[in-house]
Amino acid sequence: MTLTHLRPGAAAALAAWHQMIALRDLSNLASIIDPQASFRSPMAHTAYESAEAVILVLGTAFSVFENFTYHRELATDDGLSVVLEFSATIGDKQLKGIDLIRFTEAGKIIEFEVMVRPMSGLQALGTEMAKRVGHQMPAFKAK
Repeated sequence: MTLTHLRPGAAAALAAWHQMIALRDLSNLASIIDPQASFRSPMAHTAYESAEAVILVLGTAFSVFENFTYHRELATDDGLSVVLEFSATIGDKQLKGIDLIRFTEAGKIIEFEVMVRPMSGLQALGTEMAKRVGHQMPAFKAK
């Protein structure tokens, strides 16, 4: 999948993201995350702030998902945001979702928001995330 009208920095960061997903190795994730990045969870009302929070959540979520696959990509006219449709399983629960990603001009992820359905898939995701990092997340809540 290649979006031709993304700004160069956003396109490079998105390509790096897809490569990390394909290799199932997020060890270079920090290289594409802005220090002021925020993450919006489908389970929480307010955002989690900082690159550290985004890296923790994305790395943990990726370890929770099984059979993770991206299906479609859409981009905004300004070339700085994308919507990535995905599917995955968690145990016997199937889910569909979207990643809403906004990039800085320099090509760093500044906002990452996830939406998931159906409710049973979202609940399975929330349960697993709470087990693994639930105790750490309150420290990153937006004030």
